[in-house]
Amino acid sequence: MQDLLFKNLTSIDKRRKIISCSEILDKEGVRSIVRRHFVYFIREIVEEDLPEVQERPQLFVIKERDTKLQREKFFCKIKGYVYVVKNQKKYQITYIHSLKVVLAMCSS
Repeated sequence: MQDLLFKNLTSIDKRRKIISCSEILDKEGVRSIVRRHFVYFIREIVEEDLPEVQERPQLFVIKERDTKLQREKFFCKIKGYVYVVKNQKKYQITYIHSLKVVLAMCSS
């Protein structure tokens, strides 16, 4: 059995886009749950707002294993930003992407 849930939320006024996808799959006695989130924020900037030193993207990874409950979890998150120029205007696009995977033995 496989269940899919997909959400695409776009706000032009707030200059924001959120994409979310969730998948649940039961196969060969193992249930896997995969959740993905992609978030983007856009803001117009002026020359004075540009930082002298740009931060690097940040990456977070967490992995857990519970042998007693026969479950494994994996979580990964990356966030950062890029600069874009369009029609003589400068924009900062901030992004946050995350992935969460849970594997568990199905109870019979």
